[in-house]
Amino acid sequence: MPAHDLFSQTVATEDWRQEATHWIDEQLAAAGRRRTGDVVQRRIRPWSTQLVAPSDHGTVWFKANCRSSAYEPAVHLALSELEPGEVEAPLAIDADRGWMVTADRGTTLGDSHDATLVEWQEVVELAARVQRQVADHGTALLAAGLPDCSPATVPARYAWLVDQLADLPADHPSHLPSDEAASLRERSGVVDEAVRTLLAAPLPASLQHGDLHPGNVFVVDGMMRFFDFGDAQWAHVLEVLAVPYGYSTRVTHHPWPALLDAYATVWEDLLDRAALEALMVPAMVTHAVNRSFTWLGAIEGAQPEELAEWGDSALYYLRLTHEPFPPEDPENGP
Repeated sequence: MPAHDLFSQTVATEDWRQEATHWIDEQLAAAGRRRTGDVVQRRIRPWSTQLVAPSDHGTVWFKANCRSSAYEPAVHLALSELEPGEVEAPLAIDADRGWMVTADRGTTLGDSHDATLVEWQEVVELAARVQRQVADHGTALLAAGLPDCSPATVPARYAWLVDQLADLPADHPSHLPSDEAASLRERSGVVDEAVRTLLAAPLPASLQHGDLHPGNVFVVDGMMRFFDFGDAQWAHVLEVLAVPYGYSTRVTHHPWPALLDAYATVWEDLLDRAALEALMVPAMVTHAVNRSFTWLGAIEGAQPEELAEWGDSALYYLRLTHEPFPPEDPENGP
């Protein structure tokens, strides 16, 4: 089995932790810092692991990504150069290995308290502003490794995913039965139509954070800053609203129209709020395809116990391609 297929096993070994610790020490020294205590591994997932280390200039976080999201450090650095007010630069990256060290910024907005409606509105509005600001910098972000999941690329990705999930072992949680695979192929026109609608509208492709919520936001000197770009893509801008929509309807129960209002204000010179809301329908089709793609990479080397928890995610999102939006059952939405 290729080494990248053993990510969560590899990063649990003492040899790997020693290698990562040595790299952390080297990067701290280069930044004029010194580690002052033991390195602690906070968690291991099939897609990433985090180590925490105390230093004489405060706590630092180390993150290592699996193969499919190894682009994150280089993309994070590129975004910090494009948007220094919204994305803080990492202390160090190793783009080849998908490693990164960042300064601790305390408790996230979402972990400090249940974010208010106003704070949620600020998060989605800030995301929209960043999208507008980096929309002309796709070349730089794609060169950093950000996956190109723009609308024109989605039909081919949909067909590829159907084939990939159909080829998974029958006992894999995301295995696509042959009859369902045939049905999804026959219904590919839904994806094609969604793409045509998005391409005919004035909203662009840009940064799609992939996991936009207050838990991925720090407040630094009164200003919000995003982090955690391991699920990020270059995609239609409205796809970024899938996660806020899910939180609004299933977790926080803040009114979704109020969140959409805040996001829409940033684009009101291009189209009105009603037209933007209508575009959510095709955007959630392309989002479902692109999210399935993210999950398939994330579980590539998952172990049996990890597959039991997350293994059906790629299939779940591919099926959402053909679910109505807004969903008839809000508990089963994007």
